[in-house]
Amino acid sequence: MAERSAPPTLLPTLSHKGRGLSRDTTPGSPSPLVGEGLGRGGLRNRARELRGNQTDAEHRLWKLLRAQRLEGWKFRRQLPIGRYIADFACPTARLIIEADGGQHNENAHDAMRDRWLTSQGWRVIRFWNTDILTNEEGVLSAVLASLPPLPNPSPTRGEGLSGAPD
Repeated sequence: MAERSAPPTLLPTLSHKGRGLSRDTTPGSPSPLVGEGLGRGGLRNRARELRGNQTDAEHRLWKLLRAQRLEGWKFRRQLPIGRYIADFACPTARLIIEADGGQHNENAHDAMRDRWLTSQGWRVIRFWNTDILTNEEGVLSAVLASLPPLPNPSPTRGEGLSGAPD
């Protein structure tokens, strides 16, 4: 008869509100505190929690990106991609935007994460929270410069300009 292993221990997490439990992981496992190692359902739940606890900079940037306000590009916030959660992502353009505070300064984990996302076909751009809060125009210009041109509508499918001369 096979020996049963003990169930994982639940440990308190360091969420924004200081509540919640996470499963104890084996040594060397990714930290669930950064949205990794939670399994698919856990990652979605963590993304949902992050959407409800945005920083001021994330909130400000989301106001500028949401509802296709940036030249028609659709962005999603706190999007799970693989074992990571992107702050903002435009799946059509394969562009990820990260809003970083001081804890991200020369962070080896961020470099490893960016390499993996890049290997999956994503482009990652990062902005300091202070830049988002004090230089919205500069941030939006950099985001637009990172996006490819939108495709032109097809006039053969009736997507051209209405009222245009024949």
